[in-house]
Amino acid sequence: QVQLQESGPGLVKPSQTLSLTCTVSGVSFTDTYYYWSRFRPPPGKGLEWVGYISYSGSLYYSPSLKSRTSISRDTSKNQFILQLRSVTPEDTAVYSCAGGNLGVAPEGYSDSKEYTYWGQGTQVSVSS
Repeated sequence: QVQLQESGPGLVKPSQTLSLTCTVSGVSFTDTYYYWSRFRPPPGKGLEWVGYISYSGSLYYSPSLKSRTSISRDTSKNQFILQLRSVTPEDTAVYSCAGGNLGVAPEGYSDSKEYTYWGQGTQVSVSS
C-alpha cells in the first residue's frame, strides 16, 4: 500500500523559507516513470501545481513560483522536500504532496487528476 506522509511547520514568518517533507512508503521513490509533485489551493481556485521531481531526479517548477521554489530528494529516506523562499501571507495554504506513474513523457504533470497517491495535506500559515 502506497502512503505519503507529510511533515513540516504549520507557521512560518514572512520573508522566511517554508520547508515541507513528504515521505513515501510502499513504492520506491525512484521507480521508473514515477513523478512526485506538490500542490496547493490558492484562495478561490482549484489546486495549483507547485513543481515536481521525477524518478530520475529531473525537476520542473511552476513558472509563477519558479524563482522561489526548490524541490530536492533524499532517496535513502524515500523523501522529497519542498522549499519555498521569501514567503508572504499569500503563500498561506494547505500544501499537499502527490505521486503517481505518469508514463514516459507526461503531459499532465500539473494536473492533480493524473496523480494516484496523495498525502494528507499540511496547513501552512504565513504570519508574523
